[in-house]
Amino acid sequence: MLELQGITAGYDPRSPVVRDAHLTLRPGEALGLLGPSGCGKSTLARVAALLHRPDRGTVVLDGSPVTGFRHRAPRSLRTAVGVVFQQPRLSADPRLSLRDLVAEPLRATGRRHGADAAVAGLAERVGLGADLLVRRPHEVSDGQLQRACLARALVLRPRWLVCDEMTAMLDASTTAALVSVVEEYRRETGAGLLAVGHDPVLLRRWCGRTADWSDVARG
Repeated sequence: MLELQGITAGYDPRSPVVRDAHLTLRPGEALGLLGPSGCGKSTLARVAALLHRPDRGTVVLDGSPVTGFRHRAPRSLRTAVGVVFQQPRLSADPRLSLRDLVAEPLRATGRRHGADAAVAGLAERVGLGADLLVRRPHEVSDGQLQRACLARALVLRPRWLVCDEMTAMLDASTTAALVSVVEEYRRETGAGLLAVGHDPVLLRRWCGRTADWSDVARG
């Protein structure tokens, strides 16, 4: 279970963007978090992905309260969550080839053995040909780069996946392809999905349950 209990968070403790948020995601569930731009849902998604420490409240992951965030979180918890952001160019190291980008989490966790095979398999799954894997981010389209970012999020086979406006910058065909990859992965692994967005049609088609921001947090 992934539980967010009474989360207050932001970038200035005097003016939080999220106040007293509560959210529960069960294993294998696809939950859509629906809200307008600027409401704070991306900040809450970063808290859920263990990338942002809340000012108040508790994150409980697989029954364990989280006490450290980012690199201070235990590796067992950090690797349990995969995350895909809205803007792939802001989340990709421009110096890396797409192959190295996908393999980055494996190398960071000392899992170099078998990395080439894992990257090749995921590249095929997300629709990246071998000719694209040798290119750097500035040499590919936003859609191609987001495919690589999704592969990177899946390479450690996380039990939880956070997709923060993953498809907002993509065309309809790429959106459909990446949603299909996520759903196939969920069926195979039983992973839970938190999909954050502002498109009610997409989220209600994609997710078994949706939560409106006004029901999750006070601000």
